[in-house]
Amino acid sequence: MGIAVLILGESGSGKSASMRNFNSNDVRILNVASKPFPFKNVNKLKKADKATYEMIKVAVSSGQTLSYVVDDAQYLMAFESFAKANITGYGKFTEMAKNYEEMLRYIQEETSPDTIVYILQHIEKDENGNVKAKTLGKMLDQQLTVEGLFTICLLCVANERGHYFITQSDGTNPCKTPMEMFDDKEIPNDLKMVDTTIREYYGLKSQPVNSSKTTKTVANKENN
Repeated sequence: MGIAVLILGESGSGKSASMRNFNSNDVRILNVASKPFPFKNVNKLKKADKATYEMIKVAVSSGQTLSYVVDDAQYLMAFESFAKANITGYGKFTEMAKNYEEMLRYIQEETSPDTIVYILQHIEKDENGNVKAKTLGKMLDQQLTVEGLFTICLLCVANERGHYFITQSDGTNPCKTPMEMFDDKEIPNDLKMVDTTIREYYGLKSQPVNSSKTTKTVANKENN
């Protein structure tokens, strides 16, 4: 069983930019919205554009690397909703919620113990200003509670002090990290540093593994 980490934030808060310090062999990026990197890709990070549920499942179980990022994960639901816009009835919402829940369970249950998958997702706020993961429909919110499936949930913040991650909740957000994983409630906006810290905390492998078995790939959609 691998580890899934939820990274939440407003658009422009630094979710994608936090990947900038990864090296090319550290991570594979499943780019749902097919956006270019918001930084100079000097480390030649690899990404698969137009990522789908099936592509994500194949990638995270491929053994190509130890860390994966699903960037803009909420668009998996949004794009499916638009694709099914002409379908009437509530059945389509149940199917969309089920597809997302199955992806999260696959990431945690069907990946290797040293695999970490980062789910980058937009946020929304309720009438009281409380922050939650942006989803589609009531089923994920009321019957599942997406944040509850994660042990580690960080919130990206951008303000006059810069860009950083929040590691612990103040009562208005779902931020959480294991005891003594991070010393501070605010840490640098650096997903590579977060990845290293998580691996040290849990005693996970820290170097990419070259699998000897034949791996499934999404190379036909992968940009170097």
